[in-house]
Amino acid sequence: SSIVSLGMIERSDIMNRDHLLPAAVVVICWGAVAVGVIAQYAFDVEPCILCTYQRVAYAVAGAVALAALFSKHRALILGGCAAVLLVGAGIAFYHVGVEQHWWASVASCGGAPTTDLSLSDVLAQLNVKQPKPCDEVDWTFLGVSMATYNVGVFLALAVAMARSGIKLRREAAS
Repeated sequence: SSIVSLGMIERSDIMNRDHLLPAAVVVICWGAVAVGVIAQYAFDVEPCILCTYQRVAYAVAGAVALAALFSKHRALILGGCAAVLLVGAGIAFYHVGVEQHWWASVASCGGAPTTDLSLSDVLAQLNVKQPKPCDEVDWTFLGVSMATYNVGVFLALAVAMARSGIKLRREAAS
């Protein structure tokens, strides 16, 4: 055991298995955000609003996982992180449904303008960049869209965080 303290975590705790999962989730979540930003700005893969919502879920989950590293209430925070990841999985699944035309999106994902527009309204809209439609898939790997991969990543991370939180609570209770 080390007496060198790094904030609230002692150096020996950094190698503790209880810290590995939250640290990995921070890296995975913020890495996913970085991949999205790189795809957008380096490769012109324009995100739709649902893509942006998924980035937000990843960023928040990464921040919550980081908080778990420094908290005495790690089990509770891991559960909160699992909940954020489940929300991200729900958004990603909804996005897959929009891409596959299982349902229409209620988010502002572009689409046809209303029919009761005046000529000046139509001309004004020509000068405004329309949001990217959420049902357009710009990138796939092995025939699978980024949103579909996100469903799996979000769910896997949520299950891992929930199981880890439950395990920590059981250990604390015994």
